[in-house]
Amino acid sequence: MMISVGIDVSKDKHDCFIVSSEGEVLADAFMIPNDIDGFHCLLQRIQDCATPQDKIKVGLEATGHYSYNLLGFLLDNGLTTYVLNPLRTNLYRKSLSLRKTKTDRVDARTIASMLLSDAGLKPYTDTAYHNEELKSLTRYRFDKVQERAKLKSSVSRLVCILFPELEKLVPSLHIASVYALLEEFPSAKQVASAHLTRLKALLETASKGRYKRDMALAIRNAARNSIGSRMPAKSLELQHTIRLIRELDTEITEIEEQIQSIMDELHSPITTIPGLGFRMAAMILAEVGDFSRFDSPDRLLAYAGMSPSTYQSGQLKNCYSHMEKRGSRYLRYALFNTTKYVCHWDTNFAAYLAKKRAEGKHYNVAISHAAKKLVRLIFAMEKSGTPYHLTV
Repeated sequence: MMISVGIDVSKDKHDCFIVSSEGEVLADAFMIPNDIDGFHCLLQRIQDCATPQDKIKVGLEATGHYSYNLLGFLLDNGLTTYVLNPLRTNLYRKSLSLRKTKTDRVDARTIASMLLSDAGLKPYTDTAYHNEELKSLTRYRFDKVQERAKLKSSVSRLVCILFPELEKLVPSLHIASVYALLEEFPSAKQVASAHLTRLKALLETASKGRYKRDMALAIRNAARNSIGSRMPAKSLELQHTIRLIRELDTEITEIEEQIQSIMDELHSPITTIPGLGFRMAAMILAEVGDFSRFDSPDRLLAYAGMSPSTYQSGQLKNCYSHMEKRGSRYLRYALFNTTKYVCHWDTNFAAYLAKKRAEGKHYNVAISHAAKKLVRLIFAMEKSGTPYHLTV
């Protein structure tokens, strides 16, 4: 007999429901606190309802960090556990009744019923659970990089106010020598009054000898004729912004070192794909988790939200199917950005992209086709464990 346990997870407590495959309610909706005593209480209730011959399925929704501790407890105790997409359980609940009813008790019952009815569900594995550390690191790095990008935009804005001519003298505002200059002299007026010897020494040290007296003289001359405003408040903001960027650089480096150490242990074959660096490879592996959960590349594409949406009713059919975008946004981000580099470095993908462009497709649409091709390649490589071989 099959024993199905549905758990609706929340911050302080979890609602549970236990039912058999014959429809017998073994434990009506009950609540456990989100602590170790509650976890042991749930385990005892499950054991009381089952015999050694029974097969037990435990299901809970993917609710982020709220479910992480309970999920680890269930796996450690050898229970076959399923992590369900909330969108899927929501649609299933609506299919059971026309009434608009949603409570924690109803959700627990819905999850238990869903486990018994859907044979296509894949259990959550220890591999996927322990992969959470890599996912945490890659998402943390993603947020830090996004935060740094916003600060860099602020630097560009402030330089445009304080010393707009500087941008034309350097290849980028976001290099060590420019940051060193602006951190000490955060306005055109201050640069103009600086001693040439000090400017030369500052630039030469920060650029590791690339910029010498000529650059220092050019920057000072530009500053003396600058239209930049003299605004002490903006200058202070610029100095603080640069310091924050430096701190983020250090933090991102530390995060990447941790990611690199995990990737060295994984020895994933996808890192052999030209253009696929360890950072994006780590994000892809982290978001996918256990590849054994997917029977085909198409299921992986659907998980990433990259499958085309379909709508057809009578004679009406959508002519231009858009991407679903219902999966992990981090996974889509990694796949799309990776595809651009892979198309640059790999001749096969470059030819495929050129082919799609020749068919009249927009660049982003062509990249999406190449991304799907890349997903199929990654899926095959992870399943076989073989490195990438370029075919000419």
